[in-house]
Amino acid sequence: MKHLPTYADLTSRLRFSPEQGRIWRDSERCVLLSNSALTMLRNAMVVQLGLASARQLFWELGFAEGARCAVEAKNLRPNRDFLEAFSVGPQAHALTGFGWTEIETLDSDLASGHFEGRFLVHDSIEAGIHLATEGISADPVCWLQTGFASGFASTFAGQSIIMREIECQGMGDPVCVLHAKPESEWSGLEDTERAVVPLVSAGGQCPETDFVAGVSAGFHAVRNLIERAAGTDASLLFLGETGVGKEVFAKMAHQLSLRRDAPFVALNCAAIPEGLIEAELFGVAKGAFTGAVANRLGRFELANGGTLFLDEISMLSPLAQSKVLRAVQEGEFERVGDTKTIHVNVRLIAASNIDLEAAMAAGAFRPDLYFRLSTLPIRVPPLRERREDIPRLMEHFRAKYARRHRRAVQGFTARSINALLMHDYPGNVRELERMVERAVLLADEAGAIDLGHIFIGSDRLHVKSGLALNEKGHLVGADAQQEETLSIEQLAGLMRQKGETLASIERVIVQAAVEATGGNVAQAARDLGLTRRQLAFKLEKMHRPD
Repeated sequence: MKHLPTYADLTSRLRFSPEQGRIWRDSERCVLLSNSALTMLRNAMVVQLGLASARQLFWELGFAEGARCAVEAKNLRPNRDFLEAFSVGPQAHALTGFGWTEIETLDSDLASGHFEGRFLVHDSIEAGIHLATEGISADPVCWLQTGFASGFASTFAGQSIIMREIECQGMGDPVCVLHAKPESEWSGLEDTERAVVPLVSAGGQCPETDFVAGVSAGFHAVRNLIERAAGTDASLLFLGETGVGKEVFAKMAHQLSLRRDAPFVALNCAAIPEGLIEAELFGVAKGAFTGAVANRLGRFELANGGTLFLDEISMLSPLAQSKVLRAVQEGEFERVGDTKTIHVNVRLIAASNIDLEAAMAAGAFRPDLYFRLSTLPIRVPPLRERREDIPRLMEHFRAKYARRHRRAVQGFTARSINALLMHDYPGNVRELERMVERAVLLADEAGAIDLGHIFIGSDRLHVKSGLALNEKGHLVGADAQQEETLSIEQLAGLMRQKGETLASIERVIVQAAVEATGGNVAQAARDLGLTRRQLAFKLEKMHRPD
């Protein structure tokens, strides 16, 4: 079997952030599970579900994880041959600590559907658990392992591939041996093997909508409160920092309400001059002032029967606040310049990025309006408190702006994902959206989004450091792991801060290139874009006594 790629491209996808209590693999959050915890879980499942059901549960869990890994493998090593790309599966499985896999044989012809392989799994943790708790088994015991291998091979090859454990350390064999063949070539499929879940697709487009389902506890806390009020006309008050997505949640509340088929009308109170805010809210009567040649409807009338969302409601003047209170409470108001009372049926949803209780105490916000609005106050957490939502938001915005700007941008590099997961986002979701849109515009056509496309200027100041695995499997500072991500401008800036001259910078670069090639001047010259003679002259000049 040929020499396989190193684990470097896999380990670079891992990021450890102890201060946040998170481990990331690309855009997915992970956990470390100890051997004793896995032993307890496995034994509990066998006792509670029975051996057959527990085996099927673990096999299907492994299958789903293997299928997901296969989708990533195609993106991770897109231009490698079949074996090098396929080896992502065994290498990723080894990286989880379940044991390391040796590819003994692998023969595949995707055009004809032929697939056969033999894999040796050394030091299987599942076999070790079974031996420690139950002793020698009469049947193979590595359920997660065979499920993972089957899911990976099936999705990678585009057909149902079953990996059977024909030898197992849990049965007393020296090593676990997996034999892979298409499902149709196996006789007597077991119930577990018949329960193959559908193959995972690497495609899929996000519809261009503002709403993106989240997975974080903070997101679900907000959604649960919205759902509790879904069947009512209760006013909602969204509180949170600028850019957290309060209007998006207001639209969600409207879509889940009984008024979903009626209008949703939004107004940012901070964007309207104080002298015009009443006209925007309540409309203008014909002849109210010069140029008012016809009645103009305000936002309350436009939202009649539906929902009116007032963002930054704290920016309303005291007079406007009193009129809003009357319109909501009594369902009536007058247009500017008119004495005729207009009746409306509107559900009001408001939002504020400042503490309204403090504004009320300071006399800047009416208490009666506050208590009318705060029937159900909902705090929307900032993005840094719900980082689990970042991966979905990233992909949603990438797909959205790739379509809008007609750009074929193919996802994110591992280091750009790591950086986006660790960013502090002072501007919250709105900041992430602008960063991804900018990256879509700057990225190469049909290429991936990288750090240089995302972080410009002061953006990088808000990236927190974390821990990453180096090629030797040691945890190191992520900044040290990703020093190559520094742009030329940043590198030059750092050198200037240290008072370095152009000659000293050139010396450092030349010496680093020669050391990286083990003293091979010809190779170093090629790396630097020089001829061997040019580099030799520079080296001679550098070592020449002053």
